[in-house]
Amino acid sequence: MLKKIISIGLGLSLVATSLLATELEKKELTIGFIALTDCAPIVIAQEKGFFKKYGLDVHVVKEGGGWPGIQQKVISGEYDFSHALAGMPIAATLGINGNANLQAVLSLDFNGNGITFGNNIIKEMKKYGMDETKRPLGSQSLKKYIDAKHKAEGSNYQPLSFGMVHPVSTHNYELRYWMASSGIVPDRDTTIKPFPPPTMPSNLIAGNIEGYCVGEPWNERIVLKKKGSTLVTNYDIWNNNPEKVLQTRADFIEKNPKTTKAVMKAILEAQMWLDASWENRKEAAKILSKPNYVKAPVKVLEKSMTGTFQYLKGQDSEPNPMFNVFANYYAAYPYYSHGMWFITQMYRWGQIDKAVDMKKVIESVYRPDLFAEVAKEVGYSLPPSAWKKDGVDKYNMFMDGKVWDPNKAVEYIFSTGIDESKVSKEELLKVNKWTVKTEQPNYVCPYGPAGCADPKYVTK
Repeated sequence: MLKKIISIGLGLSLVATSLLATELEKKELTIGFIALTDCAPIVIAQEKGFFKKYGLDVHVVKEGGGWPGIQQKVISGEYDFSHALAGMPIAATLGINGNANLQAVLSLDFNGNGITFGNNIIKEMKKYGMDETKRPLGSQSLKKYIDAKHKAEGSNYQPLSFGMVHPVSTHNYELRYWMASSGIVPDRDTTIKPFPPPTMPSNLIAGNIEGYCVGEPWNERIVLKKKGSTLVTNYDIWNNNPEKVLQTRADFIEKNPKTTKAVMKAILEAQMWLDASWENRKEAAKILSKPNYVKAPVKVLEKSMTGTFQYLKGQDSEPNPMFNVFANYYAAYPYYSHGMWFITQMYRWGQIDKAVDMKKVIESVYRPDLFAEVAKEVGYSLPPSAWKKDGVDKYNMFMDGKVWDPNKAVEYIFSTGIDESKVSKEELLKVNKWTVKTEQPNYVCPYGPAGCADPKYVTK
């Protein structure tokens, strides 16, 4: 009898999937990704059958041309969706990274990056008082080393070289934020160059750069090779910062609304699966280790994916349950306020040369409205607002104690004393006269213990 009931249930499930598939505007899709652990929601949606569940036939493709390659292929339509840096769809819509209205339909994760330094520069920083065991570690010792280097070399000063993955990447902004917090002027005191993430370790070992900011597993690769240490994570810089998004073209969403929602549901279910248990994370690490995905040893992937992180060469891993957060604490939700923070950094570092209405821009790129529709259908809880402040709660603090309030976005750009803005504060204030109502979400982990700071927050 039980077998008969199960058989009937499976049959009904297949019929439902078949009916869903007939409604989709486009069933065969290509989704691009970069070989990083935070591609996990896309990979898990494929490997655990979530795409199939929603009637989709998805070809998941590892992009070899780095972030510029992935962006070009989304704009051209070769990729229907892609793993993307949180700032990429904003930059493309503004015409500074391609030229197309791209949209972020969901956030793929929080955190996930590190700043890794080679052994040589670590020795120099230690001479100037660095305690490599401190969390969060500031950039004061690097500033003192740079000052001494300026004094010794004078007009022949050779800037230190560092790597990041793309000019509008979270990594670029995090590295600059960390440096500038102690008075380092990134484009004077250092040279910051883009490299594809998997090439970071080889460039450091070759001596092309002193250090880099990148996502996993490309920090732990150096640590386990004992060629350097990861002294800072982006969780240390900004607790629970947005990292990657799922992007597509605005016109694709308009032409294929049901397909778009099906993709979002599949990936959102994968995100919830990833945070449901540490056992799921271990399984995910094995899947990601495959050559067609991240192609890294399981032990390297597990360093960050299973709630620990090894900062220092030759030392034990440290507990770090929030190094990767995929679903808990609304990590999948595309906050307008998170997206606007990236616009402020584009201004701060001289990437935008005209005054734009930042609220209007971000509301044309990030899609919490569409996300809310999908979330209800898969049981994903929503925060009280798409606008919030950061730097005010225990789990969204900045290392320097600053508060990010979107209502003070223009003031925020010029609040640090170190910026390279090409647009004046007065020009920006003229076109940014709006206000928004911000509401703070509670810290909650409704999906399981993985990615959760403390078991007491788990509500499942």
